[in-house]
Amino acid sequence: MARAKKPLPSLEWLEPRVKLSRALSLFSFIALLTLLLVWNLVFADLHGARVGVVLAIQLLPLALLAPGMLMGNARAHAWACFVVNLYFIQGVLAAIDPARALFGALEAVISFGLFCCALLYTRWRFQYDRKLAGEV
Repeated sequence: MARAKKPLPSLEWLEPRVKLSRALSLFSFIALLTLLLVWNLVFADLHGARVGVVLAIQLLPLALLAPGMLMGNARAHAWACFVVNLYFIQGVLAAIDPARALFGALEAVISFGLFCCALLYTRWRFQYDRKLAGEV
């Protein structure tokens, strides 16, 4: 026997949540970009590696997501949930090193925030779009 579909929340309930989760995910996205840029340009000891190459490797996944994130595309936010796990892992590993503990903690917290906000935005945006299309 198939499960009965749960009714969708009202548009009045969804709209502020969609706006807030999008704003917080954009804030987290920009904060993560800024953290990586500032750390690699100012504080990181790259042991002779070229800063441009390190930044390109670290920022390429975020750069691919940036257009969709800025336009509010729910699928881009869903993909961000997958990609940001790399930064969370990098942050946890960096937090173990006493020389990079602050950077690692900040990266882990910001990436966790981005994951949660992007996940909520994806869920609520799809529900909002389904409700606008007339689904009950």
